[in-house]
Amino acid sequence: MPKLIRWRDASAAWAEDPFTAVDDDQPLPRGEVILSFSRFQREGRALLDQGRHLGVRLAPDEAPEALVVDIPRLSVLAVSFPKFRDGRGYSIARVIRERLGFRHELRAVGDVLLEMAPSLIRCGFDAFEIADGTTPVQWAQAARRFRHVYQRAADGREPAFAERTAG
Repeated sequence: MPKLIRWRDASAAWAEDPFTAVDDDQPLPRGEVILSFSRFQREGRALLDQGRHLGVRLAPDEAPEALVVDIPRLSVLAVSFPKFRDGRGYSIARVIRERLGFRHELRAVGDVLLEMAPSLIRCGFDAFEIADGTTPVQWAQAARRFRHVYQRAADGREPAFAERTAG
């Protein structure tokens, strides 16, 4: 089982993961599950109607807007980073938080590395399945590494140019 770090109130901590990620060819276990986008399209609404807590795993080439009707009923959206160099997940996160208004857990999964921490947090992620063996303490330090930011993001921090013009 992957290690899960949760980001809450500007701090990182290990967290228990009640969700089971289920592949498309696996039978559904009892309890809370995270399904692929395609499996969710086939089975998700029926499972939600049963009162199940569900998550959906989005690949970099899948559009989160297709979930707009179901977003209020989902507990987790897991955005996949298949490679460190693939930054499409950051854009997906911003769409999920800012355009679709998702307020539940937004989880980064896949090749999730410490170097990504500041950007992941700025884009609205609040849970991370880490791939590099780092700790919550290291994630908290990485998230606070830079005082200034240079563009607006889901975290609401003021960019440096706004600080300069306000002062």
